[in-house]
Amino acid sequence: MKDRILKRFGDEIAALERELKFELPKEIQRAREHGDLRENAEYKAAKERQEIVNARIAMLKKRVSEISLINLDRIPRDKAGFGSTVHLRARNGDTVIYQLVMPEDVDAEKGMISASSPIGRAILNKEEGDEVKLTTPAGTLQFELVKLTTIHDEE
Repeated sequence: MKDRILKRFGDEIAALERELKFELPKEIQRAREHGDLRENAEYKAAKERQEIVNARIAMLKKRVSEISLINLDRIPRDKAGFGSTVHLRARNGDTVIYQLVMPEDVDAEKGMISASSPIGRAILNKEEGDEVKLTTPAGTLQFELVKLTTIHDEE
């Protein structure tokens, strides 16, 4: 999971750097050829895009650095943590499945939630058989953690 995210970020950084070094300079040059830069919307748009691309590259490089420092050995092997997939059974018998992922991979419709989300925080450090309580505006929801697969099980 960590390697997949790092590769995805690396690919995006490479694409953005290519845009920054090759495509945007051409757009800026074309816009300059249209004359007065003070009222040149194409020039302004290209320069704004250049700022956005630079900011995105900086943010991605920072996240790559942070993610690279994650020590998978420190993630528990018998409790829910980053990368874990949990099966929760509600009191009515319905089962929901969540995977604790990095914020960049969150997709609630697919059950991929961040460990920092309310349900993610409620799940962290739980073991099979534990009760998971989630306080919502509508009241407290209770689940039983019936199955746990950690990141170590999926390697």
